[in-house]
Amino acid sequence: MSYLADTDPEIASIIHKEFERQRDGLELIASENLVSRAVLEAMGSIMTNKYAEGYPGKRYYGGCEFHDMAENLARDRLKALFGAEHANVQPHSGTQANMAVYFATMKLGDLMLSMKLSQGGHLSHGSPVSFTGQFYRVSQYGVDPRTETIDYGAVEEIARKERPTMIVCGASAYPRTIDFRAFQEIADGVDAYCMADIAHIAGLVATGLHPTSVGVTDFTTTTTHKTLRGPRGGAIMCNTEYAAMVDKAVFPGMQGGPLMHTIAAKAVCFKEALRPSFKEYNRQIIKNARAMAESLMEQGLRLVSGGTDNHLILIDLTDRGITGLEAEQALGRAHITVNKNTIPNEQRSPFVTSGLRVGTPAVTSRGMKEEEMHQIGEYIGKILKDIHNEPLIRKIGEDVRSMAARFPLYPD
Repeated sequence: MSYLADTDPEIASIIHKEFERQRDGLELIASENLVSRAVLEAMGSIMTNKYAEGYPGKRYYGGCEFHDMAENLARDRLKALFGAEHANVQPHSGTQANMAVYFATMKLGDLMLSMKLSQGGHLSHGSPVSFTGQFYRVSQYGVDPRTETIDYGAVEEIARKERPTMIVCGASAYPRTIDFRAFQEIADGVDAYCMADIAHIAGLVATGLHPTSVGVTDFTTTTTHKTLRGPRGGAIMCNTEYAAMVDKAVFPGMQGGPLMHTIAAKAVCFKEALRPSFKEYNRQIIKNARAMAESLMEQGLRLVSGGTDNHLILIDLTDRGITGLEAEQALGRAHITVNKNTIPNEQRSPFVTSGLRVGTPAVTSRGMKEEEMHQIGEYIGKILKDIHNEPLIRKIGEDVRSMAARFPLYPD
């Protein structure tokens, strides 16, 4: 950091402030995690200097021999991690991984069946503000209003009526187990493709702690951060029969040169995820989420679907008379970072919302366990009961900083 401080002190200062924010607070955003020093080193490496348009052995530029080695390692490790026949590690993000699958399988105006954004889906699953809602026709399913979980019979009814080209499953705010096989069977019944977006639960899937979609659904997309604990990026897995169409959709169909420093960091992440300790880490993520859910309910908070099976929790604030935005800001003043989130039957804007999404990957990466989760749940409960009590928020903020100090961000 000393060289950057000398050459661009403004950016160096901003980066240091962000380091302090992460070090001194609790990151509870379910889509965030803390990468290893090895991943950071690969991301900041000399691999960023090279243009490597194309695929290993078929590049459009010379001098790519070592980039071929890195990309082949990343692909092979990802296939080994998930048991996939084919992997593409070039997508810059999860949304672009999804985009590539759509481009490979759908024409403009084809029909997509996907989960509503307000009930747990993702922007790239058909939202009207996304390219998906503008390029394709979209029909959507939600959750059962009573159980707040997916009703697979209802999904099948919609599919049989609408006859989509593509059925999308997977979610960004769904705290329960997803039956990928049921989705593929529904898709087979209406002669549709099925794509599972496992971005949030990829680490759980890789370690056998959530049923897999790989080799079950036609396509699986993922991000490489979140529960995989790698760099920010995307990937696609599928059987060999779809390999050529996926690769062509990524390049040259959708994007140009890959980010080779990120692909090198993906390879590091996949190697880390192949270690036995990674399964223990993901098992602890789930234990921590359940412990925090228990604590939040003890504080009188209502959780969507009544709890969690994975790494995230959705809190319904309707009966508290406060918005997700107000809750997010109040918790932020106590150094607890969460995100406002829509909930089933949402009545407010996505910029305001009636809920909060809370996740445990990042705090688990710092070594926190069930005892800390119960304490964090108490902190959240106390603040949400009295969000205008600034002395209380300051006191909890001091306690949060003390807790964070016991679990150093990068202790070495």
